[in-house]
Amino acid sequence: MVIEKNTNPKINQINFNEIQFGEIFSDHMFVCDYKNNKWNTPKIVPYQDLLISPSANGLHYGQAVFEGMKAYKDAKNKIWLFRPKENWARLNKSCERLEISLIPENIFIDGIKTLVSIDSKWVQPGKGNSLYIRPFVFANQNCIQASPSKEFKFLIICTPAKSYYNEEQDFNVLIAEKYSRAASGGVGYAKAAGNYAASFYPTKLAQNKGFDQIIWTDANSHQYIEEAGTMNIFVRINNSLITSPTNDRILDGITRKSIIQIAKDKGINVEIRPIKVKELIDSFNDGTLKELFGAGTAVVVCPITSFGYKEKKYKLPFIKESYANILKDALTSIQYNSTKDPHNWRVSVE
Repeated sequence: MVIEKNTNPKINQINFNEIQFGEIFSDHMFVCDYKNNKWNTPKIVPYQDLLISPSANGLHYGQAVFEGMKAYKDAKNKIWLFRPKENWARLNKSCERLEISLIPENIFIDGIKTLVSIDSKWVQPGKGNSLYIRPFVFANQNCIQASPSKEFKFLIICTPAKSYYNEEQDFNVLIAEKYSRAASGGVGYAKAAGNYAASFYPTKLAQNKGFDQIIWTDANSHQYIEEAGTMNIFVRINNSLITSPTNDRILDGITRKSIIQIAKDKGINVEIRPIKVKELIDSFNDGTLKELFGAGTAVVVCPITSFGYKEKKYKLPFIKESYANILKDALTSIQYNSTKDPHNWRVSVE
């Protein structure tokens, strides 16, 4: 790996108390090019703009995927990653679906560890603080034929992060009745760039009605809830925690899998099954619906205050000892190395 240090780092100019998520980037980035049927020597260089041809076919046909993960600093200033091999495996699952050359494990894992180590000062201590890591790959062959690219660029960039959503504010979601996030047989299970672009318009319509995000429903009937915006969704009915099974429309969330395992470890009854919108409303009406919350890398766990459906709003009760708070605390305690890690999810960065 070739390393070129930034001779004009900007970290000392950053006020970490006033950052907005995804707007400030660390001093270095990782770059690796796929050419001549192989991944070439990776590099870590100062964060900089890219020079790209207007005929790069990723710009025309959306052959691009990404991942999202974080680095955490514990009380002794040691840095940890959380289940990075899961991110590597999911990135390759996305690459495979979009006919992008697979990323070798050593390039992915070593690239992240080296980059985070070099930019270690960007990982701020304290629970809630982290360094968000964005690996992504896109097609950059100079060709506008509607066919898979023969050249790709794999990059990793980092941005300091606090809470993604304001935890002191209500978080309200609208259940989708018309628009769909993904269709059966499509690319919903992949972190394809176009999945997110397609969600922006219906999300804007929901926000115009006073909601923060959308609970997506299945494309065929809009009868089953699937995801909540950028999150997997969990439903608590009585003392059972329910989440939709993954399929080719739903992203296999790493936070989702971790929450399921932690809940089982705590003796919470977990059901992985389809959830009808009707069941959600019926359980609200009979008082058995206790909680809704989203889970994802950026948000960790995000309690949902209310949901809307067919012009009616359903306000959820406040629960002091909520599953959302219990599971979030357990998960973040593992991530920040303040408790035992029974499943060996933490990976150290030297």
